[in-house]
Amino acid sequence: MKAIHFGAGNIGRGFVGLLLHEAGYEVVFADVNSTLIDALHAAPSYEVHEMGEGARQHTVQGFRAINSATDTEALIEEIATADVVTTAVGPNILKFVAPVIAAGLARRPASLPRLAVMACENAINATDLLAEHVHSHVTGADWPVLSARAAFANTAVDRIVPNQAADAGLTVTVEAFYEWVIERGAFGDEVPVIPGATFVDNLEPYIERKLFTVNTGHATIAYFGSQAGVTTIAEALDVASVVAAARSVLEETSALLVDKHGLDEAAQRAYREKILVRFSNPALLDTVERVGRQPLRKLSRNERFIGPAAELAESGTTPVALLAAVGAALRFNIAADEQSVELQRMLRAESAEHIARQVCGLEEAHPLFPLVVLEVRHVQGL
Repeated sequence: MKAIHFGAGNIGRGFVGLLLHEAGYEVVFADVNSTLIDALHAAPSYEVHEMGEGARQHTVQGFRAINSATDTEALIEEIATADVVTTAVGPNILKFVAPVIAAGLARRPASLPRLAVMACENAINATDLLAEHVHSHVTGADWPVLSARAAFANTAVDRIVPNQAADAGLTVTVEAFYEWVIERGAFGDEVPVIPGATFVDNLEPYIERKLFTVNTGHATIAYFGSQAGVTTIAEALDVASVVAAARSVLEETSALLVDKHGLDEAAQRAYREKILVRFSNPALLDTVERVGRQPLRKLSRNERFIGPAAELAESGTTPVALLAAVGAALRFNIAADEQSVELQRMLRAESAEHIARQVCGLEEAHPLFPLVVLEVRHVQGL
């Protein structure tokens, strides 16, 4: 069995690539980082070190690597005969990997089983987005044939992979906990063999529970931690006001999830408490800058703050804690992060209404719109 994984970075090597390797796949990493690809070419193996309860150490070997920027032809040939294609590149990069996937499907022999395609990103229904991008590179008449050669399945992924030590090389340090949930229905009777993953009939409760609890909570701690002047997530969780803000936010998102998906309230309470323990793991050395980066994406319509806040507002509930977290995200000012720089420029140059529309994707008629406008004005000092 062969799996092509786009994104040979820490998440690719330390999470998705690792689980595919342990499932028996030959993993072919694809990345545009020539230094990283050269390092993988030269290495017979790399290590994954887990930290936390139940931690294990892993050695990954038998992999290959392709520079997706300079060796496109070889990558297309690999995709044409692969069993699985996965990504961990970020939702905004999916459009760049779509052309080679489309080309690979075009060359795929009709005799082969369908190619399992799964975007493992921190976004709702990221594989649907990837499929749309792939479709855009195929003529309308060819799409029915090519789409029949692939099974596009959405996933929910959860594993903290912090910034690594400067001298780590290919070694990746990750938390011991992980969760990879995949929708079963996309595959019919051809479900991939991945023992480390969980296949479910209805992915929505899992993906929203993860995004609106783990990702919302993590980003909340990062943004309030940045305001508190700390460097790491573990340090942020030593600040009482940061912990209080995170708990308040997670109480709001939990109420939404329990009501919407019928989750057990006690189980959801235990789930959010567990993630606070996970975040506080000092061995991970995760930073508020890494977790908070790309605030424009994290403040977008279907993401971790505006998504649940909008649903609460639609139900008649004012999302007080989530709005405060939006304010903290708006204040995130890191010179090394392009989106942070652009957000600060917008706050200086644009109206609050413009930011609510452009950044948060809200229409003026939406009940959350005036609340976000007030929060933006407050940050602007108006």
